[in-house]
Amino acid sequence: MKIKEEILYDNVEDKLIIKKTHDHTPEMARIRELREICGVEQKGAEKKLIGAVPLDVIAQWCKEAGVSWDDSYARGEVIKQRLGMSENSGFRVWKGKY
Repeated sequence: MKIKEEILYDNVEDKLIIKKTHDHTPEMARIRELREICGVEQKGAEKKLIGAVPLDVIAQWCKEAGVSWDDSYARGEVIKQRLGMSENSGFRVWKGKY
């Protein structure tokens, strides 16, 4: 959830900077609830809920990877790669491998 947005101007580089501040506490609480509801195994499911990532985080990951938002395949690969990283394990619902 976006809690703050600042518009700054850089005189040195002559460009506009938009600084956004987000609080992911509600999303993280929802992910914890999903873990409890779905359980660790998600038995018998052909499709599993791997994780829940806020859109602003996905946009940032795509920007860092140099992937266009319109390229859904590449975006999916970025998400898959990032969810596998330990620092992003908070977004994971299912702890198995895929």
